[in-house]
Amino acid sequence: MENRTNIRFIVNPISGTSNKKRILDLIPKYLDERRFEWSICQTEHRGHAMEIAKRAAKEGVDIVVAVGGDGTVNEVARGLLHTETALGIIPCGSGNGLARHLHIPMNPNGALKVLSDCHLEQLDYGMVDEQPFFCVCGVGFDAIISDRFARAGRRGLRTYIKNTIEVGLKYKSDTYEITADGKSMTYKAFLIACANASQYGNNAYIAPHASMSDGLLDVTLLEPFPLLASPKIALQLFKKTITRNCHVRSFRCRHLHIKRSAPGVIHFDGDPKEAGKELDIRIVPKGIRVVVNLQG
Repeated sequence: MENRTNIRFIVNPISGTSNKKRILDLIPKYLDERRFEWSICQTEHRGHAMEIAKRAAKEGVDIVVAVGGDGTVNEVARGLLHTETALGIIPCGSGNGLARHLHIPMNPNGALKVLSDCHLEQLDYGMVDEQPFFCVCGVGFDAIISDRFARAGRRGLRTYIKNTIEVGLKYKSDTYEITADGKSMTYKAFLIACANASQYGNNAYIAPHASMSDGLLDVTLLEPFPLLASPKIALQLFKKTITRNCHVRSFRCRHLHIKRSAPGVIHFDGDPKEAGKELDIRIVPKGIRVVVNLQG
């Protein structure tokens, strides 16, 4: 029984729609007690998952598993940065952006099987104004949508689409001064997405070729476009072909500085935040250990 892998599950009881008790009941089926020992903690308030994860890392827990939506996953991940403790994910949210990028199955049986295989990798994360993110941060239209979505009483893809249409009909593009790894340029843009991973969530691929292990941000800049182009852009987002659109510019860099016309909202992994006129975005290579699916 010595040298068993110690796993701590952090469960957000109110996130997503999955039956968390059913998921937890499956644990003994997939985690052989000769190889693993585990404990379960439930979150009680916003920020609690990060506190539990930090404490687990200090205690030397091998893997901390986020059982919840994107918010729970991101909180847990932030608590494990630059530690020996790895992040595991059992996705239970509406978007599940990081889990989908890592090819973690959306069903709990599959996710627990990946956890039991226990393949760990050191992956990158991003920083926007000293705020960590793991999938995508951005300014412009997607940040406004994130803010609207966060304020909405209802979650899910239908609410997201409704907000996207309502805001999209009235949204005005801004002009941005961008410095990427020392090279400066000015663009008028509908949105600027800085991606560490490939998608927002729900298989909406804003940076289809992004990797979490290349030490680079994939920047997708969508220029103003006619309303009639909207269906094609939406389709390309889900078909992993957005970077082929004639209104899109894409490039890679390690560090990005953005100057815009006025302060306003930004988003990091879908969470909105008010920020200033100037934004500093960078990649942090190999800053977090993660349980990955080698079969993805």
